[in-house]
Amino acid sequence: MRIGFIRHGSTSWNKEGRAQGHYDVPLDEYGRADTFALAQKMDSASWSCIYSSDLSRARQTAQTLVDEGVMDRLNLDRRLRELGGGQIEGTTETERVKKWGENWRELELGIEKKEEALERALDFLTDVTDQHVNESILVVSHGSFLKHLIGELTGEEIEESLGNTSLTILVLEGKKWNIEVFNDLSHLHS
Repeated sequence: MRIGFIRHGSTSWNKEGRAQGHYDVPLDEYGRADTFALAQKMDSASWSCIYSSDLSRARQTAQTLVDEGVMDRLNLDRRLRELGGGQIEGTTETERVKKWGENWRELELGIEKKEEALERALDFLTDVTDQHVNESILVVSHGSFLKHLIGELTGEEIEESLGNTSLTILVLEGKKWNIEVFNDLSHLHS
């Protein structure tokens, strides 16, 4: 089994450094253009289906792949949402420090814990791996969510942030997930 993990295209909030979390921010013009470039690179014969977070930035990214013929239909799943940001959603680092101080990360601000996000991620993964045995599927989601999930599946600490519209492919060999492609952004340079 192969899973291609795609981080959604860029938004205005990405550029402003604002925490998005569950806030429904759409793609900006660059995000739409980069998503189109990704769709042009993708080989439709390589993938059997596509799942996406229901938040508009991921949904728009996935829908472009459908519109460009990479897939024939889109499956939305709320479990693929970004980690919930609680009170920090919509704020920049500077605004957080001003409002809550340098140690804002130590406060209880309603931010979803990594373990909670991984629980829903692994629940989703169990469902799709059972349903799509030996198939290749695409999953469109969000930066922190994907970084935690990929790290959990491979047993590797993922330090590098995933780029907007990046493609990371994992292959299940026996019971171990191995990285075939990591954070590929070559579609932005062609």
